[in-house]
Amino acid sequence: MVHTWRCTGLRWGGAEPCLVWEGGRRSPLPRGKAVAFEVVDGGGRTCVGARGHPCPVRAGVPGRSSGARCEECARLDRAHSVAADTFADDPRPYHVYLAWFGPGLVKVGITVVERGSARLLEQGAVCFAWLGRGPLMAARRAEEVLRAALKVPDRIPYAEKRLLRSALPERAERTGELAVVHGRALALPGWPESLEPVAFQAVDHFGVFGLDGLPAADGVVSELAAGGVVGGEVLAVAGPDLHLATGRGVVVLDTRLMTGWELTALLGEGARDAVTVPVREVAERGGGVQDGLF
Repeated sequence: MVHTWRCTGLRWGGAEPCLVWEGGRRSPLPRGKAVAFEVVDGGGRTCVGARGHPCPVRAGVPGRSSGARCEECARLDRAHSVAADTFADDPRPYHVYLAWFGPGLVKVGITVVERGSARLLEQGAVCFAWLGRGPLMAARRAEEVLRAALKVPDRIPYAEKRLLRSALPERAERTGELAVVHGRALALPGWPESLEPVAFQAVDHFGVFGLDGLPAADGVVSELAAGGVVGGEVLAVAGPDLHLATGRGVVVLDTRLMTGWELTALLGEGARDAVTVPVREVAERGGGVQDGLF
């Protein structure tokens, strides 16, 4: 009998990325590790549920969904969410941060202080700096001020982030751009009084993600499919993305696409670099990434 696994996503424990499976098992993803799995044939992708509870009807979900939740479970997951602005009375302190993903790509965001830098690792921030610390609503207000006054977005598409990872400037240039935005942000009028400003100190994840010498991506997995195979060698891990060396070039797999599927280990020599799931080629920046691959 073939043993199957269900992935619950990629997690960053400290600076170590791991795939986590139902039941708690973890698979570390160091640079150079071989990744090879097959999507169980004859089945489909099912909803992962909400807030630690399984989907009561095991509803089917589209292969291209990064959330892997049915409409009802997605609604329940958002019902008590800071990100969705449905949990405004959280008493915990929050950090406001600036995250840098590439030249010209800086975003503002907030994260609960107790999580440390986990949110930045999860997003694939190449470097970041804390901007302020205080109550949730003050942190939200600071986000709004930066968006309005400096046109700093609170979201950057993963397609944009992926295109730049193989051609990033040196650390001094990365942190220098971040420092400029940080200084302009703290000088803005309308800064919430209850938000304590934080002096600039950049944290760089270039080495943590393994981006040194990373080749440009040739494609991005758009979705998994029943009977499909993914195999390759880990070149880098940034946010939820695995950059893999495969028989068809460098392919990026958003591990969020793995959730909701039954997977099984793929054995044999040919398994190490095979990719038979839908993959879309990567265009130059400005043309966008045609989502798909691994």
